[in-house]
Amino acid sequence: MNKKDIANIRKQFKINNDLLKISDIFNVYIMKESSDIYHYQSQPFGMLDQDQQELFLNNFKKLLAGQLDEKLFELKFQRDAVNNSQLILHQGLLSKDADEWKEQMLQIVDKMLTSRQYEKDIVVTFIHGEYLKPTKRRNEETEVSERDTVYSHPFILCSINNTQEPKKELLFDYVEKEFKYNIIVDPIINLQSPMAGFLFPCFTDNAADVNHILYSAGKVYEPDYQFIEEVLNGEEIMTAQDDKIVFEEIIKDVTGDQLNTSTLSNVYEEINRMIVENEEEEQPKLDSKDIEQVLKMSGIEDISTEKVETAFKKIIDDDKYEIKASSILPKFTSKSIKIQTKIANISISPPDLKYVKQVELSGKRYLMIEVEENTIIEGFTMIPEAFGGSSEE
Repeated sequence: MNKKDIANIRKQFKINNDLLKISDIFNVYIMKESSDIYHYQSQPFGMLDQDQQELFLNNFKKLLAGQLDEKLFELKFQRDAVNNSQLILHQGLLSKDADEWKEQMLQIVDKMLTSRQYEKDIVVTFIHGEYLKPTKRRNEETEVSERDTVYSHPFILCSINNTQEPKKELLFDYVEKEFKYNIIVDPIINLQSPMAGFLFPCFTDNAADVNHILYSAGKVYEPDYQFIEEVLNGEEIMTAQDDKIVFEEIIKDVTGDQLNTSTLSNVYEEINRMIVENEEEEQPKLDSKDIEQVLKMSGIEDISTEKVETAFKKIIDDDKYEIKASSILPKFTSKSIKIQTKIANISISPPDLKYVKQVELSGKRYLMIEVEENTIIEGFTMIPEAFGGSSEE
């Protein structure tokens, strides 16, 4: 799934939307002390009152919020995994019987309980639904409705949420004219911040992809690897942050950690060109040959295939590994590059990086920024000076 696919399904989670049909909702309450199922309840989603529906729909939207490879991860299922979740979820997807579907979801919960003991009581929510996507854009000039023909996407979504202790409050009773201690023992289910969850299957080019599942982490760059491997049976993943670190270490190794700002700017511009050229297709990935080509196109000399492949093996022990271009490129049109010094912090965009240089004079280091206009500080226009002295000198 790409970010457009995720955005399309995410915006469907709203009240009275005829493009989203949720048949059943299944809630499972798990106790932290025993890691046992304390209670579960299944019912048609339409039987909930509107306020309850809105609470859950907002929870599902939050679950699908975030950037790919940062908070959302498309996982490929492991092959030959014991009690494979892919098979369980696929059977649940095809199931027309609510009780049968419920039993299959309980198998997923059982895998969760086997995997770990949770620090708080948690509630696991499953929904069985169908997302309808029109095959054509709306045409105002004809009588043909955009919804006459649609793509049908059955899906299962799971949201995992922790519970909170109720607040202890002091109330004033206007009738009895007395202060009362408000005692509430029922735990509060925190639907505002999902701990984790998933969407099955993924959707690619308006077709279901049952070989992949979309996993949602609770926090950015903090996927639960144990949950991914043992519960979902997903293959190992790399976050965008991991990819960026790998890329930086490979570049340092190949260039001997000697890279000026102009060359680094060229590297970012070359990667951005690759992303723009593939905008309508799958986001490009860079293998060792692509990295070699990027470095050569950026003006770095003495680059060889052997040197780049050796760096890949050294840093990640895999000369066939592919790095997602979008993971390593700072946001190209914003001031996404942070330059930090003891004197000042500066933000600059990748294309403008070429105007920044670190130079040495008389044994001292200087950060020099090329500008086209006068520099104004606190309303004062700075007087131009010759480098290393006054303009008169």
